[in-house]
Amino acid sequence: MSESLLDLDLDRAEPVLLRYAGAGPRYTSYPTAPVWSEHYGPEQLREDLGRLGPRDPLSLYVHVPFCKSLCHFCACNRVITRDAALPARFLDDVEREIAAARAALPEPGPVIQHHWGGGTPTHLSPLAVRRLFGAVCEGFPLAKGAEVSIEVDPRVTTPEHVEALRECGFERISLGVQDFDPRVQAAIHRVQSVEETADLVARARDAGFASVSFDLIYGLPFQTLESMARTLDSVLAIGPDRIALYAYAHVTWVAKQQRGFERHDLPEPKLRLRLQLEAFRRILRSGYVHVGMDHFARPEDELARALRDRTLRRNFMGYTTHAGLDLLGFGPSAISELTGAYAQSVREPDAWGEAVRERGLATLRGHRLSRDDQERRFAIGEIMCHGELRAADWKARFASDFATRFAAELRALDALERDGLVSVAADGSVRVSTLGRLVVRNVAMVFDAYLEGQQAAPKPLFSQTV
Repeated sequence: MSESLLDLDLDRAEPVLLRYAGAGPRYTSYPTAPVWSEHYGPEQLREDLGRLGPRDPLSLYVHVPFCKSLCHFCACNRVITRDAALPARFLDDVEREIAAARAALPEPGPVIQHHWGGGTPTHLSPLAVRRLFGAVCEGFPLAKGAEVSIEVDPRVTTPEHVEALRECGFERISLGVQDFDPRVQAAIHRVQSVEETADLVARARDAGFASVSFDLIYGLPFQTLESMARTLDSVLAIGPDRIALYAYAHVTWVAKQQRGFERHDLPEPKLRLRLQLEAFRRILRSGYVHVGMDHFARPEDELARALRDRTLRRNFMGYTTHAGLDLLGFGPSAISELTGAYAQSVREPDAWGEAVRERGLATLRGHRLSRDDQERRFAIGEIMCHGELRAADWKARFASDFATRFAAELRALDALERDGLVSVAADGSVRVSTLGRLVVRNVAMVFDAYLEGQQAAPKPLFSQTV
């Protein structure tokens, strides 16, 4: 599937893809977060945690919200600080939250995935990293061979951090890069040299990290085809095991600092699309597999293997290697994804800490999935992760006829089928084409029962799909 992307006629593909430009979810969940309600709180989460079986494997996510400086492109939940008191208070509070979640579980299952994101987790000192890791593992012990990963900023990650991370058991490290062009870096307030990035990769590999990932962004201010090519030259020379090439999300209603990007500084839609397509082709020519949407991996990487084995899953960490895990999230704004429910904590760190000290859990909102939600979540997940939805798999799971259940949605795919983005079989099975994989969000949107109402909302909710 990835090889034929190299053969696309970009001039012919461009007008088709641009027809599908518009706002849409990234489907790291279904239903998406705007659907969730504040009627779901700490007590509902405790009830749902209490239903987990003792042998059910778990995935853990810890959100560390602190950053040393503000990157102007970023819409993540973060606090800009150099005050050592804030991380210290965070550690006290997250330990309380972990203890409260553990108390709600009859017995925790084996943790087979453990991930930290942010913010900048290595904003914490090496000593604090060890303390936090110990607290998480005391409450939720790691299974042998668990995947343990972390996001880092090369500008603040020291050799002492690398040593502490490996001592804890982290084996996968993800580096924020975004772009190496000096003009782009100045515009987004993220000045980071190729040399310091390569040095951190070398230290990580020497320390025994099994996998290194890079995050890049296309569509940033002042990016050109030439500047993107130079960035990719540097990235590919370093040789990460995985590459995530995200579309810049211009969401000024979430990230006010993005308003400093005047519209004429951002690539216009045709250039933005060409940046994506040329970068994708360059990465594929270098031997990476297109895992899905914006993720690439070496053929021998676990993510590529999960794609081949149909065990790939999509959640709030993007594409991941294990299907069917219950995910517990800790820290401000962290999301827990359970078999039948979602729960999100209070976003603002001070308010989150206060809620943890008062109630143990800081759940702000959540959602329990109806039968319809579960069916549509399965359909959207199959499309997003595997590029196809097999009617036979549907029937085996839900004991009903897929083509009958989603007759209206299948009719809505007619236009995408005429444009060569999908093909629909007689039994209703949907296969996304190579071209369609570039707008796979638009394919998934057809199965979203809540989207029409969200699109009518007075304020925008989602980033652009193209």
